[in-house]
Amino acid sequence: MKLAMLKAVMLASAAALAIAGAAHAQSGEPGFTPPKTSWGAPDLQGFWSNASITNMQRDAAYPNLVLTESEVARMEGEDYYNNRTREDAKPADVANLKLLDGTDLLSGGGYNAFWVDQGSHVGRVKGTPRSSWIVEPASGRIPRIGANTAATPAAPPRPTGAAAPTGTVQGPGAVNRNAGGGFGSYDNPETRPMGERCIIGFGNTGGPVMTNVLYNNTYQIVQSPTHAMILVEMVHDARIVPIFATAAEARASFRPEVIQQWLGDSVGWYEGDTLVVETRNVHPQQRGYVSKAGKLIERFTRWNDKQIVYEFTVEDPTQFSQPWKGEMAFNASPEPSYEYACHEGNHAMYGILAGAREQERDGSTVAANADEEGR
Repeated sequence: MKLAMLKAVMLASAAALAIAGAAHAQSGEPGFTPPKTSWGAPDLQGFWSNASITNMQRDAAYPNLVLTESEVARMEGEDYYNNRTREDAKPADVANLKLLDGTDLLSGGGYNAFWVDQGSHVGRVKGTPRSSWIVEPASGRIPRIGANTAATPAAPPRPTGAAAPTGTVQGPGAVNRNAGGGFGSYDNPETRPMGERCIIGFGNTGGPVMTNVLYNNTYQIVQSPTHAMILVEMVHDARIVPIFATAAEARASFRPEVIQQWLGDSVGWYEGDTLVVETRNVHPQQRGYVSKAGKLIERFTRWNDKQIVYEFTVEDPTQFSQPWKGEMAFNASPEPSYEYACHEGNHAMYGILAGAREQERDGSTVAANADEEGR
């Protein structure tokens, strides 16, 4: 009798777990049947864009994750590039035209609004307008170790990634690595930002955590029975993810830690209608939300014909006091990805390095400048 009862309890528990798992996997819009590939996997293929004016972290002016429509109107009305677009669209004052002579370069005149494609609306995930990508912690702030995670009006801190090397470099003018000369500095071609060197995209577009930036926010997803490929428009990064039958098989296939890859080492599997990707062992020189010691879990689920819901969980005890989660919409793009003919910095490299050598001859410290476009 006891054995029969135990079996019944076990069967009920298994059924409950199966239902819970199915409920999590079947997370599309009510009435929507997610399409399948010819081999039975959820079909995520196509061109998608995550462009929006919703930031990773939440501004204190919008304390709730889900915005009201009046807050949406205010956020979109106050957006810097939306206002620039409106100003640029005004007729020019022909009586006050001026030929550009280079004096405007430090006034933020590098791009007019025509070239910016960050999106003009807030992100709407599953139909709800969002104030931030982050959904956990409830503050909508990144829980950096030692930081106050309460929402503040200040600009979100930039991702730090790996720390710059310490010590000094011997030469005509020794460079203090604690004060400058690290990643992003001017003294060495291999310390210039990765996006400028056309190695990986500006602003973390390829991940870990695939964020949006000022432009080139289109992604192409292509699937085969054994792999999923995500082509990133910015700097044409390609995330090639091998697919396994189970999470255990996928995790057992990670490369040795000595192999350090840009964008990290990613493996994937399907859970119902969701593609799950786990990424570890990020290259230590890559600045981003996940260091070499951390990991990222991403979930891609079709909400309807026009949207993929992108969910992620960051775990990195070297940078954050707790795991944190976020989600954003990847909306169907009416246009394909365009070629990114990366050549930034090539013609300027001579001047960049010549300036650093001059500073060294003067005995000056070569200052670091690790900021990257789109951060």
